[in-house]
Amino acid sequence: NASSCQAVHSRKDSILEPLCFPDQPADTSSPPGVQCPGSEPLVCLFCSESVPPPRKDVLLRHLLMEHKLVIADVKLIADVPKYLLYWKGRFLEQPLTDFCSVIKTNSTGPVEKQEDYFLLCDVLPEDRVLREKLQQKRLEEVLEQQQKERDDSSFHRLCMFCSEEFTGNRSSLLNHMAREHSFSIGLPDNIVYCSEFLDTLQDKLDSLQCLYCEKTFRDKTTLKDHMRKKAHRRINAKNHEYDRFYVINYLELGKTWEEVQSEDDRELADDEDDDWSDWQAHPVSAVCLFCDHQSETLEQIYAHMKEAHGFDLHLLKTELNLKFYQQVKLVNFIRRQIHQSRCYGCTRMFDCRADALRHIAAEGHVMKLPEMSAWDQPQYYFPTYENDALLCTLSDSEEGDGDEEHRGEEIPVIAEDISNLRALKQRTRVIRLTQRRL
Repeated sequence: NASSCQAVHSRKDSILEPLCFPDQPADTSSPPGVQCPGSEPLVCLFCSESVPPPRKDVLLRHLLMEHKLVIADVKLIADVPKYLLYWKGRFLEQPLTDFCSVIKTNSTGPVEKQEDYFLLCDVLPEDRVLREKLQQKRLEEVLEQQQKERDDSSFHRLCMFCSEEFTGNRSSLLNHMAREHSFSIGLPDNIVYCSEFLDTLQDKLDSLQCLYCEKTFRDKTTLKDHMRKKAHRRINAKNHEYDRFYVINYLELGKTWEEVQSEDDRELADDEDDDWSDWQAHPVSAVCLFCDHQSETLEQIYAHMKEAHGFDLHLLKTELNLKFYQQVKLVNFIRRQIHQSRCYGCTRMFDCRADALRHIAAEGHVMKLPEMSAWDQPQYYFPTYENDALLCTLSDSEEGDGDEEHRGEEIPVIAEDISNLRALKQRTRVIRLTQRRL
């Protein structure tokens, strides 16, 4: 949670990947790429440390803090234990720098404050081949399971909406729900682990939970009326609990069913007969830098921060002549300092985020920024919160049209000594966000 206190200082700098502002109940399930078969332990690539699969984050933190290694896109690795064992062996044979890109932190600061971190990612052809082989093996297992379900004639289940009984093949039930109840979870041939999928949906309905917005209602009649009136007879595309039930997630490395659905939506965008009004039920909201307040427009969130907290981002942008990427770094810097329970104005540490915010307000440090060299660093191109909509509200400084041809020169370089920058930039979330401004 973005507002939770962090009591142990040693953990505050251990941000392994972008955080997320909460927009729905935490989902403890894993996308198909990270489901470890069996109970094979996850081993450290450099020492004897090992953990069970459910404690994967503990091992990732260990790799970062003890060995300064970051593995990119762990969520997309089909078999994490085998992946780690492979690289453990390879690192015994050759130096780490033969395989990893080197990321230098604080690259413009004093040499004694610079640190080298190592990035293992599929920019390296050997890593890419390994990931694809693991993905291929998982795909073969899933297709075998799917074929068993296609051939299964012992399927027996009641419809979730009208209790009509279906036997034989699963497709009869899925087609019935789509045709009679306007509820489609996809074509039968695109689904795997179908019985488990239907069990998951049935459990949600039995808990009086809407399948689309996932709100809980007081009785079955109210839930039924809500799903009908709001056209919520569909599943929530943002809920990764469903990822493992779609074959598309296993077919193409790194591509999820949500992305496929988005592509289909764009193709149908010109169809005036379709009603997409229910997609507006969850507008993207920007979260305040200092509290949990959310606003749906740029003017509202800027006005809130100025009136409630005395923070004027427009004024800072004007006084410091901040360009777009500098604004991105400043926002990410402030987010990270507050997440780490640190005052960004005087660098004082606190036991929790709430204490840090009280200090910032009481000491008048809201508009007090450190030297630009402290936050104008490559590491702050990376968003602290992956779904930070405030970054989308930032705008370029007012420049003449003649500067358009020079804007490409502002594209960030993560560090001076990273190999294959073009490929790495394509993999970086923040660059995909900021390049939309170009």
